[in-house]
Amino acid sequence: MRIAVIGAGAVGGLLAALAARAGHEVLVTARGEHAEAIARAGLHVDGGWGEWGSAVELVSSIPSAPLDLIILSTKAHDSASALEAWRAHDGTPVLVLQNGLGGEQAVRDALPHSPIAIGLALFAVSLTGPGLITVTGPNGLTIGGDPAAVAIAEPLLRAALPAELVIADDIHGAQFTKLLVNQVNALPAITGFSVQQTVADPSLRAVVARGMVETVAVGDAVGVAWGRIGAVDAEAVSRVRAGGTAAAAELAQHLAAGMGDVPNPASMLQSIRRGRTTEVDAINGAVVALGAQHDVPTPVNAALVALVHDVERSGKHLAPVELAAGIPRL
Repeated sequence: MRIAVIGAGAVGGLLAALAARAGHEVLVTARGEHAEAIARAGLHVDGGWGEWGSAVELVSSIPSAPLDLIILSTKAHDSASALEAWRAHDGTPVLVLQNGLGGEQAVRDALPHSPIAIGLALFAVSLTGPGLITVTGPNGLTIGGDPAAVAIAEPLLRAALPAELVIADDIHGAQFTKLLVNQVNALPAITGFSVQQTVADPSLRAVVARGMVETVAVGDAVGVAWGRIGAVDAEAVSRVRAGGTAAAAELAQHLAAGMGDVPNPASMLQSIRRGRTTEVDAINGAVVALGAQHDVPTPVNAALVALVHDVERSGKHLAPVELAAGIPRL
């Protein structure tokens, strides 16, 4: 297969390296020193799935030859601008592999004839240097969506991914469950802590829990059919719904424990460390926007959005006591 990965950062770069290792022709886009390293020596992967190097082609202009699959793995807020140059490939199946909401609609706007699959990564991965990707949590991947896109992506991923691949009947329900799981993402960006450190701190864990309670209330108002993401399913959501912040705190602890001992910086903290804009608007901001549409208050998620943007601008993390003062209580 001939595959283009738009945004070969941590997650996209890992998929590119896996596909190239499986024998596919892989084209990638990347930026800065990371792009320079890829051009020189390809991608190097280490960590939970072993160590190997993959030769991929860094593209500076859009290829005219047909593609079998496009993988969109930019941050969700970069989707529209990244796709603009690829309009000549309208009709090519697209796998959207991002945190948060928004990428699917960006593909529909730019490539209206392309069938779309959505991927939800459970594996944890970090861009630990230019051209270097480290797998810190060797977990699986859930995909679903347009059958025409899934039919192209599924055999590729089954052959290339050294972990479980789950095909979701309702990928949008699973996507909202991932939004719930991603409530552990914003606080590391604000504090500079790993996910494990964040959840271990009682005051920070309470903030995560309150954000989770808001997310469940918003999803219920939207009418989401909560899907399974790893160990988090409709039953786990039901426990949060019934048990409130206490049950949500237990869920957060379960998620952190599942990440193992290797510190997981979460994707937003990785962006902060690279001086990049985070996807907080597509995660916590999506909860706030949907809450406003359905008259569900989301003060904690709104505060997290504002605090992450403050750190983006200042580059200064907050101590837990400073952060707690800026988070409203439910």
